[in-house]
Amino acid sequence: MSAVDDQKIVQRNLALQREWYGEPLGDRVRRLVVAYSTSQAQLAEVLGISAPMLSQVMSGRRAKIGNPAVLARLVMLERRVLTAGVAAGEREAVERALEEVRTSQPTVGLDTLPVDERGADQAAVARLRELAVADELAGAARLLGERYPALSGLLARAAAEGD
Repeated sequence: MSAVDDQKIVQRNLALQREWYGEPLGDRVRRLVVAYSTSQAQLAEVLGISAPMLSQVMSGRRAKIGNPAVLARLVMLERRVLTAGVAAGEREAVERALEEVRTSQPTVGLDTLPVDERGADQAAVARLRELAVADELAGAARLLGERYPALSGLLARAAAEGD
């Protein structure tokens, strides 16, 4: 394959990335490398992709990330850049975010690509609001109280959002 053919393939792949992902993946990955003060190889490990594969995607020699879980982790990292500790560059917050994403096991279904754990909470709150009125939710939250604080908190949020 000639250098011209190779360049045409790269340009086509970058155009496909713009169409599929909104911009070339290399731009997105470079922002994450800077935001998390990490290397490309370390970021590949967090995403669950080999460093050579990530390099090929970034350079346009490959058009797409074939594993939806890897894409979900990429988006998770992008969203966590906006959290206070990570945005401030706090080493502990950065390391915690990287580790949480690295160990995540996002599942991909026909309708969803879960990339934000808070989205699941929001969906649960919305469903609870469909099932019960604010007073019932608040009462259930009080009953669960300190014994089940996470569930109590979710019910209290659903009650408050119903007001």
